[in-house]
Amino acid sequence: MFDARPNTSSNLDYYRHRAAQFRSQVARRLDGSLTEEEFRPLRLMNGVYLQLHAYMLRVAIPYGTINPDQMRTLALLAQKWDKGYGHFTTRQNIQFNWPKLVDIPDMLDALAEAGLHAIQTSGNTIRNVTTDAFAGAAADEVMDPRPYAELLRLWSTDHGEFQFLPRKFKIAISAGAKERAVIAAHDIGLRIVRNDAGETGFQVWIGGGLGRTPLLGQVVREFLPEADLLPYVEAILMTYNLAGRRDNKYKARIKITVAERGLDVMREEIEAEFINRRAVFTGVDQKLLADLKAQYAAPNFRHEPTGDYEAERAKSGAFRSWTDTNLSAHKVEGYASVTLTLKAPGVTPGDASDEQMRLVASLAERYGHSDIRIAHDQNIVLPHVHKSDLPAIYRELVEAGLATANAGLISDIIACPGMDYCALATARSIPIAQDIADHFRARGLEDEIGQFNIRISGCINACGHHHLGHIGILGLDRAGVENYQITLGGDGYEIPAIGQRAGAGFPGEEVVPAIDRVVTAYLALRDGPQERFIDAYRRLGAAPFKAALYPETANA
Repeated sequence: MFDARPNTSSNLDYYRHRAAQFRSQVARRLDGSLTEEEFRPLRLMNGVYLQLHAYMLRVAIPYGTINPDQMRTLALLAQKWDKGYGHFTTRQNIQFNWPKLVDIPDMLDALAEAGLHAIQTSGNTIRNVTTDAFAGAAADEVMDPRPYAELLRLWSTDHGEFQFLPRKFKIAISAGAKERAVIAAHDIGLRIVRNDAGETGFQVWIGGGLGRTPLLGQVVREFLPEADLLPYVEAILMTYNLAGRRDNKYKARIKITVAERGLDVMREEIEAEFINRRAVFTGVDQKLLADLKAQYAAPNFRHEPTGDYEAERAKSGAFRSWTDTNLSAHKVEGYASVTLTLKAPGVTPGDASDEQMRLVASLAERYGHSDIRIAHDQNIVLPHVHKSDLPAIYRELVEAGLATANAGLISDIIACPGMDYCALATARSIPIAQDIADHFRARGLEDEIGQFNIRISGCINACGHHHLGHIGILGLDRAGVENYQITLGGDGYEIPAIGQRAGAGFPGEEVVPAIDRVVTAYLALRDGPQERFIDAYRRLGAAPFKAALYPETANA
């Protein structure tokens, strides 16, 4: 298990060692000593993929938390070895889509010096642990989940028993009264709760996942004491490692194991193994957890008036609109959490330039207690900002193209890279997302529509989480033509639900008109402006929205 303190010599030495090891492997690939097939498992161990046009490097941002110097390192990678930008993903990672293979060892060296790496961002192992981007700041959270996420990261990194699982494995942890980490769609979902005695523990979910067989997780333990976290998670992994299928990669995820064997059987085996695992833990994990809680203590918050914040809101309609949509409630009076959406008009969702990354680093240092988060919805969050600083921050964001006032609105679309980059994609995602966003901006309806989640995937692997969109869009190949299926009613948060396919797919040029018809129907049918689309869908059912999608069928 790694050192609990960030960027200690032992941790940095390990990252440097891995980078040096990969440098040797790259040299052998370039001189022909290794074939691409022989090189493939070696590069995947270091987060390197071979995409449609180039290699891609995926860098881990553990539970989405990053400091300004690390953000500047990411900016350096984008500027020096890529095309001037990086792409933030739904797993709170960043991807560089255009590096040359010969340069990737230098990129890994630069990451190592900043305490970053690409380890376990690929392969059949435990991937980046994710959590709420507002962790430690949210007004509704039971407890900051980051110490637990870091404990899981330290435990899982290079864990000898779990490097060759049947399939990749994803863990998410949430701590708010309002769920924001999509735990129901993960292999293991953990929700921090308190029992009737006031003790802290976890509600444990297993068996969630999207892809070609989308399934929601199920609760395997209603309350797991805090001290039992690692032995219980180990018990789940061990049970899956033995029972998971290895004969068919499409049926190898734990969601299939749970579905085929049943939750009760899995629970019985997990609980039996848990007893064995708990017996060998000596308390070192609890000492480590205590150190981590101290490490993630709250910053030294300022307790002072909010200055001209309200006056600026009254004076500037643009500033008021931005604060209405892009601020979230903070647990400390006078503070807010700020969402910087990477969904400005015409941009690729999730992309940030090296200049934008450097600005975010600077803003975090000057105004945000040097804390930056990457959200699973492909946005950036400054979790701790005093309201008196918001007018100054906003002015700098406007100049950098980061002040789009659309957090959670219909143009704040999650989209995978699709066929513009990905070798697995069967259709484009980025142009469809841009067209939808541009259409509703042009109609001036974003604020009237209100909170609305659209998710787009360019293939059945569902990297864009289309199953969880209020409207989900899945791009497929139909006899050489891009075709887009639409799902309705998905949700990854309060009431988890897999969106239901509405009917036949649409060619690319008909997607925007189809979505427009659904939204127009919603505005006509909703029970006042306070009723969100997902609430209207649950109240009315799918029928009126399917009728809007397929008017020719409804009128037949």
